[in-house]
Amino acid sequence: MSLIINNIALHFLSKKEETGEVVLRLGPENTEFAQENAKVTNFVDGLHAIYNAKGSKAYGSFSSMPSEGDSARFVDLMESYLTEQQNFYEFSVQAGNVLKNEIEKYDIEETGYFVICHYEYMGGRYLFVAVIPISEHYSVDGELNISAAQHLDTNKLQLAARIDLFDYKDNSQGNRYISFVKGRAGRKVSDFFLDFLGCEEGLNSKEQTQTLVQAVEDYVSVNQLDPAEKQKTRKDLLSYCKEQKASSQDVSLQEVGKVIESAGSEQDFYQFCQTQSYPIEESFPHEQAVVNKITKYSGYGNGISLSFERSHFGQDVVYNPHNDSLIIYKVPPNLKEQLMALLESDQSPEE
Repeated sequence: MSLIINNIALHFLSKKEETGEVVLRLGPENTEFAQENAKVTNFVDGLHAIYNAKGSKAYGSFSSMPSEGDSARFVDLMESYLTEQQNFYEFSVQAGNVLKNEIEKYDIEETGYFVICHYEYMGGRYLFVAVIPISEHYSVDGELNISAAQHLDTNKLQLAARIDLFDYKDNSQGNRYISFVKGRAGRKVSDFFLDFLGCEEGLNSKEQTQTLVQAVEDYVSVNQLDPAEKQKTRKDLLSYCKEQKASSQDVSLQEVGKVIESAGSEQDFYQFCQTQSYPIEESFPHEQAVVNKITKYSGYGNGISLSFERSHFGQDVVYNPHNDSLIIYKVPPNLKEQLMALLESDQSPEE
């Protein structure tokens, strides 16, 4: 396993029903134990994987605005730890209290385990900060007695952010060294969690990815590729982006240029982007869901779900905008079997 834990702390945030007071219960200071404990390492490795798999992440940086009143800023507390002015546990306690104050300020019901971890992975150094929700599970013993217990529900991780410490150190004026999970439906994580971190959104990965996809479409059009070559170019881009996502690497315009080289074109893709002055970074973390659409069309509504590869449009799938109809030729065999069975059942005489 290539993940190395430098420091980790776990505290618990709860709210008193009778007073509404937020309580921060501190966990033990057990850094040396955590570093050598396989269960803790597996736990952090799991969090790392779950966080990487989150498709709805945004990027930003620490705000340059001063804190209100005498309240401490997360970035200052982090700096005091990174410069060894205080130890990690003290840093985690102070950060937990800043988060506690934000929850009280917003008067919300957010509770759970506050975890903060400094770790290394594949040559990178990160500080991971999250509030992990709790869920209840049930068990039955040999006497068929039912008991309930609580567990950390890491699969429902929503309040989470990760700071790339190397990028923060080398490019403190950048706009993307902090990544965070976007808010779940009905609320935004920025309501209090980003205020706790003092983070402001910077790079928009969705817009960057949409610009990349548009640039590729413009490139294949300008070079007058035939339909088969266009589809191959799109699939090559899709494969490259999937590989980058799997390894948690940024998409690079220069690498994309090598992946989708077009024979006979005057410019490669990278040169094309430079000439056209697309508003796009040299490299950036992409949103895979946006790239997935480059080779497929899909839609859902009124009980109908449909998806097909772009190369079939106009041939095996024909749309008539005048009567808003869609004709599908070469029906998939498994769907054809179901349709034939449905026809037979409808035509069978009633008993």
